[in-house]
Amino acid sequence: MTKRRPSGDGMVRKREDGRWEGRIVVGHKENGNSIFRYVYAPTQKELSAKLRQHIDSYQGADLTERSQMTLSKWLDQWLESMADTLRPNTQRNYRSYIENHIRPSLGDKQLARLTPRDVQRFYEKLGDSLASGTVRRIHTTLHGALKVAQQAHLIANNPTEQITAPKFSYGEKQILTDEQLDTFMQVIAEDEIWCDFFYTELTTGLRRGEICGLKWEDFDEVSGTLKICRTVYREDGGGLTAGDTKTSAGTRKIVLPASTAQVLRERKKYALTEWIFPNPLRPEEPADPGSAYRRLKSLLKQADLHSIRFHDLRHTFATHALASGVDVKTLSGILGHTKAAFTLDTYTHTTGDMQRRASEVVGDFLTDIFGEELRPWEESAKAVRAPSV
Repeated sequence: MTKRRPSGDGMVRKREDGRWEGRIVVGHKENGNSIFRYVYAPTQKELSAKLRQHIDSYQGADLTERSQMTLSKWLDQWLESMADTLRPNTQRNYRSYIENHIRPSLGDKQLARLTPRDVQRFYEKLGDSLASGTVRRIHTTLHGALKVAQQAHLIANNPTEQITAPKFSYGEKQILTDEQLDTFMQVIAEDEIWCDFFYTELTTGLRRGEICGLKWEDFDEVSGTLKICRTVYREDGGGLTAGDTKTSAGTRKIVLPASTAQVLRERKKYALTEWIFPNPLRPEEPADPGSAYRRLKSLLKQADLHSIRFHDLRHTFATHALASGVDVKTLSGILGHTKAAFTLDTYTHTTGDMQRRASEVVGDFLTDIFGEELRPWEESAKAVRAPSV
């Protein structure tokens, strides 16, 4: 039986046309035969340099025959394999990025021959017509698919990890000013159904699905802490579903400002359902994130304020917290970010010299709400956190 040649093994020869040809073993077929990668150069010296690069790249790799499939075919297989682990909305987004951007530009490339240069050019082209956030999400999709391909020995290296990944370009955050916050709070105070909901949002910065997914079992009224361990979202054409938080870091326990903890204690006295903020018409269900968004728009209109996204309430909270001296690592834990670097990158406009401006924007309004209550957060980067699940 022929001895199986290890990956990285190779040979060189001079072709009849004068060029030099080299080949290295990069994997094996099911029958044990070698899969070769061919390299060409005008001189033996140049070929040797190219071969060294390729040998380093494929060292330890053992590709299979499936490596010869196109990126397009692999993306189909990857999406199918992820169907049971992704939320419907996430699947829909991934498919949109693939169909509208990745497949038209890179789909015909052989999976194992996709290079960092191909990917870099692709991102640069996207950057000419798409927002930085969209390009970043397309990168996240492609990176995820190729990471699985590498784990399956279909590619030796992930080309998306060998380039400078596109970054979000964060514009001005929509933050309500001191006067606007005062007006907004006066309006929501008259809304018996939604007042506690928006007060809690402004003092915790929870994601919309997270605040809708809160249950009374998550609230410790003795310690004044709140566990965030689920998020509510709507499935395609279906009802509301409570699932895991956005990331493992999203599962966390935060120390509430004393005033917010008291609001929830009072609310609990009259609770008729497991949900802290139930659907007003169907209390056996959680509040609908879509309804919360629409109610925000209605309240802003009543207050004669400019329209903002629900997520901008989170920005308002985070901006004030940073401007008031809460360190980035602690704030990252409160917000449920995977890395403190992401928090810093997102809210970099509130650090350094910009803290003064942020304080002027938010003013003293939220300080009146928080007061010395920011101290538990600052003193507890040990702020009790739930174990990841």
